[in-house]
Amino acid sequence: MIFPNVSGSNLQRNKINLPHDFEGALNVVLVAFQQWQQSHIDTWLPFVEKLEQDFPELRYYEVPVIRRMNVLSRTFINEGMRAGIPNKKARERTVTLYLDKANFRQALGIPHEQNIYVLLLDQQGQVLWKREGEFTNEAGEALKAAIEDSRPAGNFTDEAGV
Repeated sequence: MIFPNVSGSNLQRNKINLPHDFEGALNVVLVAFQQWQQSHIDTWLPFVEKLEQDFPELRYYEVPVIRRMNVLSRTFINEGMRAGIPNKKARERTVTLYLDKANFRQALGIPHEQNIYVLLLDQQGQVLWKREGEFTNEAGEALKAAIEDSRPAGNFTDEAGV
């Protein structure tokens, strides 16, 4: 399964083409479909921030997926999200997609929009791991194990610097 080729903008107003512009050799993508799901995304953030510190080849992104809208509506929503996120790094890693949600979900094997999805992708956008729902210790450990199993060959060090 491959993350579809899509275009959006991050909250710094930069155009982003995914999966091409994902910066990590491995990328955790937190996908939400409804505004109220931000609280579910937030349950993952401390854990993925720590993972990004522990694994230098890893980056994480928040990807709100919204139905296609006209430019005025998109600008209103983006500027509202931008105003609510003062942190520049968080704005850079939040990429809003306005698209046909059913086609997007189908490409990723996501059956519904009732929950968030967490994806682990390689640099080409191949889905290496997928999980539905809020953070749990079990889900976090499964993601960490998937990252460890998927690390590209190279001279990466672990948390102990070994």
